[in-house]
Amino acid sequence: MAVGDVSDPSSTVRQVTSTPEDISRFWNLIESAWTATGTAPSTALRSADGDLGSRLDAFLAQLSALSADFSSADLTALDRVAERALYDIDRADIQAVTDGSDDGFLYARGFIVAMGRDYYEAVNADPEAATTDAECEEMCYFFAHLHHARFGAFPETGSGISRETASNPAGWS
Repeated sequence: MAVGDVSDPSSTVRQVTSTPEDISRFWNLIESAWTATGTAPSTALRSADGDLGSRLDAFLAQLSALSADFSSADLTALDRVAERALYDIDRADIQAVTDGSDDGFLYARGFIVAMGRDYYEAVNADPEAATTDAECEEMCYFFAHLHHARFGAFPETGSGISRETASNPAGWS
């Protein structure tokens, strides 16, 4: 893990990089949880039955089940990937499409992450690809909460990243 100050000396965010293996594991876990529900994220997005909320609940239950035996280090590594993913899409141009208050935009970013790597990358490249008013609050701190439930403390990722809206100065300048 590399740690160093970012180019903005006033920033408390450090460049804590996840390994390519951790990043791959994170996105593969998201996809595996969706697969276990019997619904692909792209299908859940296009579903006309208005049942996205229950599909997200099923996804989160599967994600929890798939993470049941993870160590503290595993959950910390996954939380580090999640926090960086949320931070990187903390941008005004994405918020303009997803809508919502500060908390609402955090939850919208949680939704973007929960929908998997393809959707995340599509929105990151073109904010117009985002779904308006879709939220997944649970995804924002999912692995941190699992860590807390299993080990009695929230993980220390070492990044200094805040997941809160407008914490990424580059996204709001």
